[in-house]
This record gives sequence, C-alpha cells and structure tokens, in this order.
Amino acid sequence: MIRELERKVGNGLAFIVLFFLAALALGFGLANAIVDGSVARSIAFGLGWALWFLGLGDFFMVQPNQGRVLLLFGRYVGTAKEAGLRWTNPFYRAGSISLRVRNFETAKLKVNDNSSNPVEIAAVVVWRVVDTAEAMFEVDNYENFVHVQSEAALRGLANQYPYDAHEETQLSLSGSTADVAERLQREIQERLAKAGVRVLEARISHLAYAPEIASVMLRRQQANAIIAARRRIVEGAVLMVEDALQQLSAKKVVHLDEERKAAMVSNLLVVLCSEQSTQPVVNAGTLYQ
Repeated sequence: MIRELERKVGNGLAFIVLFFLAALALGFGLANAIVDGSVARSIAFGLGWALWFLGLGDFFMVQPNQGRVLLLFGRYVGTAKEAGLRWTNPFYRAGSISLRVRNFETAKLKVNDNSSNPVEIAAVVVWRVVDTAEAMFEVDNYENFVHVQSEAALRGLANQYPYDAHEETQLSLSGSTADVAERLQREIQERLAKAGVRVLEARISHLAYAPEIASVMLRRQQANAIIAARRRIVEGAVLMVEDALQQLSAKKVVHLDEERKAAMVSNLLVVLCSEQSTQPVVNAGTLYQ
C-alpha cells in the first residue's frame, strides 16, 4: 500500500524574488550579447530565458487544511501540506486534495431489522482524509467510495438490531442510540481504512417503520405501553397494600385474621388499580354472616 510522505517544498515568495533577480540578469546578459554580436552567448541566454519561463509554471498555492500530491513521471514523491505560496521542481505534477472535515447524509434505505420488520433508516457520517496517498491512489474516487461503503455498513447494522427492544437488556435501533452510533462508526471505519479516511462520527438521522407496516407497529407500541403502565400500577398498588397492612399491624389499630386480610387486600387493589372512581359499599353485617 502507498503511504503518505509529507514533503517540504520551496517558499514561493522567496523564489519570486530569485526569479525577478534572474530575469534582470538574463535580460542584461542577453542585451550585451546582442550588442556584442556573440551568437553563442545569445543562444545561451535564450536557453536561460526558456528555463526561466518553464520554472514559472511551478508555483502553486496550498490552502489551510489542503494537501498537494506531487508526482514525478507518474511516481508518487510526497505531499505538500504547508500552507502558502509554494514552488517545486518543474517536472513535478501536483493534484490537490482537501483535508477538511466533511459530512453527508446517506439516502433513506429500506432494510429489514433483526426481527425481519421493514424499516427506513438513514445516517449522518462525519469524516476527513488523513492519508492523501491512500485516498488518491488506493481507491478510485475516494468520495464515492466513502458514500457507498457507508450505506453498505448502515444496511449491515440495521440487520443486527431490532427496531424496538422487547426486553430491558436488549439493544435496539430506537432505544440504544449511543451504542448503535458507536457500532456504526466502527463498522464504517473498518470499510474505509484502505482509503486513507478517518470517520469522526456516525449517527442515525432517520429511523421509521416502512409505510406498509407503520400503522400495525404503532398499535403494537401502544399496546406495549399500556401493558407496561398497567404493570407499574399493579406493582405500586401491591407495595401500598403491603405498607398499609404492616402499619395496621404495628399500631394495633385492628386485628385481622387471614380472611379479613384477603378481603381488605382485594378491596384496596380494586380501589388503587381501577381507572374509574370506586363507589363505597356499606357492609352492615360481618364477613361471617
């Protein structure tokens, strides 16, 4: 694999001064050669001017967070990263590549989750080039490579998790956002390592059931929410009944045998778990009549 090699190149401002002085010297020398009628000197200074004009084409600008990949007769010789006006060997050919942080959002993909339910999913990927040589020479069109591989990683991730967790310890696309984002970033990075790219962040930006099952899944979510709420109400009611019996027994307010305790527990659970206001029933007798 081709690895990046940072290369120091000449300061462009300094070479502008040298080229200006060289132009003065060449102009003065060529004028004297013409005046003296020396053909050899005229030809020599003419060749000097040709080289001078050839060297003018090797100035280039390097912007902050930009790299200039240098080639010598098709062979990679290094990358210039120092910002400013630069000058290099006239036979070098330079191509620029951005080192800035970039981001994009994948298309909305329709895939099946771990429970085989069709879902729509999209992600935002933040990335940057960290190795200009790999990005330029190891893959063809590294930007398109990043987009395609990110979508492939997102498809694979969606197949490994359910949309909703059916158990408290189960990871899901909708409930475990931090874990899913970390896993997505890691999988994209593995696919892009050969392209000289570092993934800084990857997170799901859109997640929904496919339209054909959205209404059914909404009813299931509502049913799960009702069940969870009912379970919480019952748990709270049991704790309240248990506390009431303990306080009655501790303070010796009334002595209750097992049958009366059962009746009291039944009445309290009805009162605490009922969705509507309960109506008191006055018992004029006892439980044993």
